[in-house]
Amino acid sequence: MLDYRPLGRTGLSVSSIALGTMTFGQQNTEAEGHAQLDLARDRGINLIDTAELYSIPPKAETQGSTERIIGSWLKSRGGRDKIILATKVAGRSDNTYLRADGAPTRLNARNINAAIDGSLKRLGTDYVDLYQLHWPDRAVPLFGHARGSRARGGGDGPDVPIEETLAALADVVKAGKARHIGLSNETAWGLHAFLAAAQQGIGPRVASVQNAYNLINRTYEAGLAEFHQQEDVGLLAYSPLAQGFLTGKYLAGARPPGARNTLFNRGQRYEKPGAEEAIRAYMDLAAELGLTVVQLAIAYVTSRSFVTSNIIGATSMAQLEENLATLDVVITPEIEDRIDALHQLHGSPAP
Repeated sequence: MLDYRPLGRTGLSVSSIALGTMTFGQQNTEAEGHAQLDLARDRGINLIDTAELYSIPPKAETQGSTERIIGSWLKSRGGRDKIILATKVAGRSDNTYLRADGAPTRLNARNINAAIDGSLKRLGTDYVDLYQLHWPDRAVPLFGHARGSRARGGGDGPDVPIEETLAALADVVKAGKARHIGLSNETAWGLHAFLAAAQQGIGPRVASVQNAYNLINRTYEAGLAEFHQQEDVGLLAYSPLAQGFLTGKYLAGARPPGARNTLFNRGQRYEKPGAEEAIRAYMDLAAELGLTVVQLAIAYVTSRSFVTSNIIGATSMAQLEENLATLDVVITPEIEDRIDALHQLHGSPAP
């Protein structure tokens, strides 16, 4: 069943399932986005996640479309105070279409101020509840790359210091434009550095980290998961179905019509050696348990003690209904043991 969990030390409680919206504006129309948002709210979901970069895949023509669709939904439906609204500022990149002056993105005050103002305008609200850094300014392993890299280039020059970024976020919070802050695609070192800077009084305390986490990518457990127990910073887990790869629909190179990887060919993160063997193993386990692999995969993520909310996404109402039905699945200790045994054999082939 859906439950509500503390968002760090903010005093807010968020639903254990959140609605991800990055398909709104490309794969989903405004009307379809509104229908998903209606269903999510009717089922008790109060956390809606978006980003200035969305929809995905990112491009100038559709940048900000997701926030605009959420904004039109809020305007037509009302109830802003019942929603925990989360968005993100783009990290360091060479993308020039995100800023009115055509400058590349950096996590400094000028970029952060421009980004939050743009997001608030598109969302049609005076504030967001959670403002997240979409990815770091520094070079780290990002989006499935094994080596440290700056997303979408990132250019030369020094990193923006974490202290400078946090001070800029402090101004956003003081201005009432965001209530709390979070990180995304972050490392244990980065989270620790932000917490240390907050302890020094530089800016607000991080409430959450939004990283990928699923049956074939459990890297969050090493180094980051402990922050939930020790520092009350939990995970907003994205890609619980590994961009759909855990459904098995892409096995043996299949490309179903209309599927995300068929349309955009952006699934390389989940096509690494060993990934397909692991997916087949989890599919076999789910069948043995009388579950679908969607039920097994999503329910497992939601059940983790360090997960604050599990961000699900869908391109059809049928998919959304299937994802929400996972709330009825209980991951027993016996099922957890079976999953861990497969993890021991297959590890995290798609980090």
